[in-house]
Amino acid sequence: MRTIREAIILLIFIFPLWGKDRPNMLFIPVDDLNTWVGHLGGHPQALTPNIDRLAKRGVSFTQAYCNAPLCNPSRVSLFTGLLPSSTGVYGNGEMMRVKVPDAVTLMQYLRSEGGYSVQGGGKTFHGSASYDPKSWDYYNMPRRERHAGERDAYLPDDAWAPWGPLDVDESELFDVKNVDWAISELGKDHEKPFFIACGFTKPHMPWYAPRKYFDMHPIEDVILPNTLDNDREDLPYWGEKFAIEVHDVSGARNFARHGEDHEMILKHKQWPRAVQSYLATISYIDAHVGRLLDALEESPYADNTYIVLWGDHGWHLGEKQHWRKHALWEVTTQTTLVIAGPEGVAKGELCDRPVSLIDLYPTVLEISGLPMRDGLEGVSLAPLLENPGHEWDRPVQMTFGYENHAVRTDRWRYIRYNDGGEELYDHNEDPNEWTNLAGNPEYSSVIERLKQSLPKTNRK
Repeated sequence: MRTIREAIILLIFIFPLWGKDRPNMLFIPVDDLNTWVGHLGGHPQALTPNIDRLAKRGVSFTQAYCNAPLCNPSRVSLFTGLLPSSTGVYGNGEMMRVKVPDAVTLMQYLRSEGGYSVQGGGKTFHGSASYDPKSWDYYNMPRRERHAGERDAYLPDDAWAPWGPLDVDESELFDVKNVDWAISELGKDHEKPFFIACGFTKPHMPWYAPRKYFDMHPIEDVILPNTLDNDREDLPYWGEKFAIEVHDVSGARNFARHGEDHEMILKHKQWPRAVQSYLATISYIDAHVGRLLDALEESPYADNTYIVLWGDHGWHLGEKQHWRKHALWEVTTQTTLVIAGPEGVAKGELCDRPVSLIDLYPTVLEISGLPMRDGLEGVSLAPLLENPGHEWDRPVQMTFGYENHAVRTDRWRYIRYNDGGEELYDHNEDPNEWTNLAGNPEYSSVIERLKQSLPKTNRK
């Protein structure tokens, strides 16, 4: 009996200290954010002073990629540490707990093994999956207010143009309400180390943002992306199909009911307006990232909190005459990833090593001092955080649908579709991916080498 009593007393005194010295984590997922942020130079007119100041506090990855160019599979992959080809979660229609019911998410592991208080808000997983009860101690989901931006007066009612300035009080907007919640959490006393995820829904379409952010990007000055008029001519069947149509590959449904995106953009002279709207929506999000950073800096947790800001995939605005995501090219898959922290993170450094979002799970475990989990398919980025020039020879794997994959190294992008169609791009010579080299026998040895890095598992 004495032994049991002593054990109980020990637990009473020790349990409150469990994990107390671990660092806090502030996760900032940003929906549909490509590399159009100031310090990455994805667009010369991007205005993101707050994301840029976060980059000055840590390491920003110039070649960060999603593992799937669609919200649900990208986020499931990140939070489970498993590739889409392993989980079978390829589209927005599949549910994580149906496909991989025994998956231990990053948040679950932090709760069970690290003694963390784990809270989320806004968009972390896709849709209702955000409420996954195994992952959170608490989840905040503000009420959505539906606002429509101002359309150009000349547009017919049936024109596809989901963008324009809003004349509303910012406090009414979903992302602002969610940041308010996260700021309130940073102002509280926390007995445990915390993991707080404050997920932004913008710049996901529709690109509606308060008018002042549109005024920051005058439409008459907007610079359009570099494009090549005949860019689709050397694409294989699936490459061209993905360029033209909008697919959720869980059901291969075409959501472009208005017709081909780019065709409609040109028909209604909306290209400058669309680019302006995307830039404005990013600037809107950046302003509220700034509020979040200010709150952390003013809190007692400023010196013991890692900050991880990431976009879930890239976004096309006319490159390859393509819009949105839903493809395996550079612009569709490249995103923003910034990590800042109190220890073991270089300050104000760019890292040009190819990495992917699946690497965040093991990275968080390492920097929080937790044991590494078996079965994770990413690797920790901690060596690159300490030394961004660290030797790194690990190809990135991306998947869009069953047996459609891309492999990215520091020089090459290789795409292989489920019918055997291929694309190969040399980023040393062709950063815009305008010339598909896959049909040139001169590059057959390159393709054979890159094939070795395709996923070995393809779950149906």
